[in-house]
Amino acid sequence: MIAEILLKEKKIRIDLSKPIDISIPLRAGEKNVNAFFIPPVSMEPFRIGTFIGDVNQGGSCNVFSIQFNPHGNGTHTETLGHISNEKYPINNFLKKFFFESQLITVDPEKKGDDRAVTKNQLEKILKGSCAESLIIRTLPNDDRKLNAQYSGTNPVFVEEEAALYIRELNVQHLILDIPSIDKENDDGKLLAHHAFWNYPKNPRATTTITELAYIPDNVKDGIYFLNLQIASFENDASPSKPLLFEYL
Repeated sequence: MIAEILLKEKKIRIDLSKPIDISIPLRAGEKNVNAFFIPPVSMEPFRIGTFIGDVNQGGSCNVFSIQFNPHGNGTHTETLGHISNEKYPINNFLKKFFFESQLITVDPEKKGDDRAVTKNQLEKILKGSCAESLIIRTLPNDDRKLNAQYSGTNPVFVEEEAALYIRELNVQHLILDIPSIDKENDDGKLLAHHAFWNYPKNPRATTTITELAYIPDNVKDGIYFLNLQIASFENDASPSKPLLFEYL
């Protein structure tokens, strides 16, 4: 289905029947993507009395209880409530769901034992301007990211100066294919989170960071129409489903 949309005073055309899903689904078990030593997702049939919520075990219907943590078990979108004393529930502070988004690919710089996205790299690619949303795909990139076990591996992160540069470009919604914008172990400083959200000096309450996305190689760098979907959690973060649409 072709839709014509007015986006920031310009008309765009997209095919709603061809979404590009860049989320990683929540799956039970050890093969689901995982980070920060958070336990794997569990999905167990609900039991009460003689009832079991599993048709394959004799139940009349499937009723599964799910335990997970959005920050380490899959694609998730978070607000500055992730680092603040104040509460910023994602359901209350993400009220728009459609944006123009720019996808770029970065080969993080190696610095000692670290690999990081740097300000210099972003400046060379973005040249001082960016869409309302920025998606950063890191190299190497393959489908092993769908079930990577990141805990204790010191994965790629974004340097504080790079996060500040992204904020200076007025990026409202940042999407990454890594577990966190910050280094796995930075003694709790979370410098890049603070830089992006400008917290506590002048908090950007309606901006978001999405982590643990996966953008296949056949999705080319460029400008897309983004639909950022979340579940209505009264929590700083929610599992999310970013969908991209190519302009026609």
